[in-house]
Amino acid sequence: MPDHSLPSVDLQAVRFDARGLIPAIVQDADTGEVLTLAYMNRQSLERTLSTRQTHFWSRSRQELWHKGATSGNYQDVVELRLDCDGDALVVLVHPRGPACHTGARSCFFRTVIASSTSD
Repeated sequence: MPDHSLPSVDLQAVRFDARGLIPAIVQDADTGEVLTLAYMNRQSLERTLSTRQTHFWSRSRQELWHKGATSGNYQDVVELRLDCDGDALVVLVHPRGPACHTGARSCFFRTVIASSTSD
């Protein structure tokens, strides 16, 4: 059976914060659209690497969370990038449905400040 896991990441290079978490910015691999910001701990990162689907740590529920397990809106991981400081991740995915629990494609659908077109 073929191994579908992502290439291994040196977990020593990942700098988890004092709570054992690292922010993960999830983007659509085809469009670059930011879909969500979530957090991973070591276990969720390892599961993401081995299954090629996103797993996160829910800060509110204090539990591991496999995106799509309840909704069916899985995120298939194409690439995972660690930033230069090792303290943030970008996860490029092919989403199978909305990323947001509200049903919106992205969690970032509310505009706070819009650019003006004044001359």
